[in-house]
Amino acid sequence: MTAAHEVLPKPSLLSMLSSDGGGAGLQRRVSQLFFLVVLTGITIATVCPQSLVQADPHRFATVPALAVSASDGKEIGAVHYIVIQLDRDPQRKGPTVLFSERSKGTAVDEEWKEGVRVAVSAAAATLGEDSRNWTITIKNRSYSNLTQGPSASSAVAIGIMAAARGETLRPGVALTGAITTDGGIDEVGGLPGKLEGAAMANMHTLLVPKGQARTEEWDLPQLGRLRNITVIEVGSLREAYELMTGKQR
Repeated sequence: MTAAHEVLPKPSLLSMLSSDGGGAGLQRRVSQLFFLVVLTGITIATVCPQSLVQADPHRFATVPALAVSASDGKEIGAVHYIVIQLDRDPQRKGPTVLFSERSKGTAVDEEWKEGVRVAVSAAAATLGEDSRNWTITIKNRSYSNLTQGPSASSAVAIGIMAAARGETLRPGVALTGAITTDGGIDEVGGLPGKLEGAAMANMHTLLVPKGQARTEEWDLPQLGRLRNITVIEVGSLREAYELMTGKQR
């Protein structure tokens, strides 16, 4: 009769660690390996946040802007949206400003583009940042075939600042005004039509350049009350940014 052989199970790591003799050496080696894994994890956790920022440098903001067009001698206002992408330039060759104009409603004229370039300089100065670190891509989204003039440049500056700081713009707040290199907001035209456009887009607050709320031609606060819009005068990017984000700059 053939003797039956008992098949012994292979010893588990746990049993080896709990045994005497050679198991003690294995336990020491495993403990050393565990320490190295923990140390590596701590190192990765320390380095990783900066690596993640470098790996995903894109920052975005979308800001409303106001425009007017003439129809049968009457100004018609509308809201369009400007999408801003901000990337860091590791070679510091900026500021590089790109305009995406391939699709319908994205074309802008040279005066509009020059306003954006001034907005980049003003935003960087207000934030205390070096614009040589920036590559900025601008895409205007409008119902018009061509958007003209500098009146959206202050809104673009606000969008750039929000993208750079990773902050969100408040919904329902629109700004119009031509930006200056020192961060001021200059006068623009067509404000009654722009207010009507803001009302049609369900905006609740309209920011306009200082001195333009009430003129010989219009009384915007009165028009705003009829359209449930609060009209506020602003003279600088800092003022406008606080009202559009709730954050001080």
